[in-house]
Amino acid sequence: MSFQQGVTGLNAAGRNLDVIGNNVANASTVGAKTARAEFADIYSRAAGGAGNSVGAGVSLATVAQQFSQGNISSSDNPLDVAINGNGFFQLKDPNGVLQYSRNGQFKIDNKGFVVNDQGLKLLGHSIASGSMVPGAATPIQLPTAGIPPTPTSNVKLEINVDARSKQTFTGATPAIDINDDKTYNNATSLNVYDMKGQAVGLTYFFQKAATDTWNVYASANGVALNADGSGNPQPIATAVFPPDGGQPTSPLSPVLIDVPATGVGTAAATEPILGIKLDVTKLTQYGAVFGPTDVSQDGFPPGRLTSVAVQSNGTLMASYSSGQSEPIAKLELATFRNVQGLQPVGGNAWTASFTSGDPVLGEPGGGNLGLLSSQSLEESNVDLTSELVNMMVAQRIYQANAQTIKTQDSVMQTLVNLR
Repeated sequence: MSFQQGVTGLNAAGRNLDVIGNNVANASTVGAKTARAEFADIYSRAAGGAGNSVGAGVSLATVAQQFSQGNISSSDNPLDVAINGNGFFQLKDPNGVLQYSRNGQFKIDNKGFVVNDQGLKLLGHSIASGSMVPGAATPIQLPTAGIPPTPTSNVKLEINVDARSKQTFTGATPAIDINDDKTYNNATSLNVYDMKGQAVGLTYFFQKAATDTWNVYASANGVALNADGSGNPQPIATAVFPPDGGQPTSPLSPVLIDVPATGVGTAAATEPILGIKLDVTKLTQYGAVFGPTDVSQDGFPPGRLTSVAVQSNGTLMASYSSGQSEPIAKLELATFRNVQGLQPVGGNAWTASFTSGDPVLGEPGGGNLGLLSSQSLEESNVDLTSELVNMMVAQRIYQANAQTIKTQDSVMQTLVNLR
């Protein structure tokens, strides 16, 4: 008489409860994957007894993790990333060992590296290096330097001047007084930037010179541009409109203007900005109020890093205080032929094993790899309702196996009491 079946049943039911309890414990763990206890029956290998063999119990065959997609929820951290589809983030521990995770809770350490809560560094390709070779990913480190300034080289004016306006050009000298709004019809302003990133306030003045003809003047920090030898302002452009008020018939291409060194109050003088292309070909003259629709330029001041965001294709975009943004790195994901062969190491991470095979690397969205969701996290795929039901079933199985042992004990006691 054997107690083996009952003992193995108790052990198996206990391990099953351990797996279920671990699932329940990780129901709120980001990127965690539910596990399932899989069992195998045990038979004694006695020759010639195939038809009358009685099972010797049960054993735990394996604990298989289920890598189904978890729900994706939004978060407030711009470095939180969720994988929507297949793939794992690549992480490197202090010993250089590669680990793989679905947990996208990332942050910046004191050296500028993108790390997870365990301090493992996220791997990707630096845009500056230009190397996007799979398998050549390195820890992503944010740049410490800011972005340098860019001087203005193009200015675009897209404005409607009112065809109903009265003529303000009188033929007097000077033709305009930028401090007297009676000598022009309308004005608008826009900052441009010199080679050091210093802002220069450019103001454009529109003066109706005749029917369908407008003079455009400009000043930089209050100093008139394009002045003659006597210091009288001259037009930087003269726009001639067709009878229907559409885009000018002259000029048909941008005009060049030079901005001299200027200063405001006690501030140091700015650097000259030479050869700015001023585009006035998008001006119109309709019977509507003066209205700028697009007044823009392509220069910007120096900027410091303010934030980082992750795009769906894995590109890390850095935003700067100057309003500019640029890519600094690109994430590389990994997947495996047999994801259930991965070895769990804790901390929401796995390592590759012989059973899992070597990682297959690529960009998010490439091949069978999923896309990324920025400011999002993948929740655990544990179904709490199912786990609680499974827990009750496992408890009943444990009780039933205990009852088997109890019955065997009762039978043995009966035998011992025979006389």
